Amino acid sequence: MAEDSASGFALHDHLRATGAEASGDAGVDADGDRVEPGVYRVVGTGDPVALLRVGTERGRRVNSGVVVRVAREDLATFESAANPDGNRPPSELVTGALSDLGWQLRAFVGGLRARPLAAAAALAVFLAGQFGEGVLPGPGSLPAVFVILGALGLAYVGSRGPA
Repeated sequence: MAEDSASGFALHDHLRATGAEASGDAGVDADGDRVEPGVYRVVGTGDPVALLRVGTERGRRVNSGVVVRVAREDLATFESAANPDGNRPPSELVTGALSDLGWQLRAFVGGLRARPLAAAAALAVFLAGQFGEGVLPGPGSLPAVFVILGALGLAYVGSRGPA
């Protein structure tokens, strides 16, 4: 992204109101309303500049959806800030990953339920390979091939999501 030569910032830069922690006054937006202290991402470089609130005063990540417009001359009250996405505690990362896994499993099961015949066929092939050793005619590697084909079939049907 190109840097704005007049103000020294570019899209996706992060800004914090200077002295916001000490005074609680983070400046005003283009409408004259007080800007809430915190970390903001530059999302528009017009005049006024559009800023999305992405962090608290302490730099912790938030999903506020708050967009403020600040006149270019008022950007002097803002200073450069670190990206709040890089400072998430490990417990939040693990919680987020587990939550994502739950949603992925839900979508996978929804895909299987949306196509029950294809899911049943893939499951039958998988189970035949898993428990068919010594029962299935053919070479000894045939059950392994069935397990792989059944697993791929289940993955394909489940990954297509609900219809």
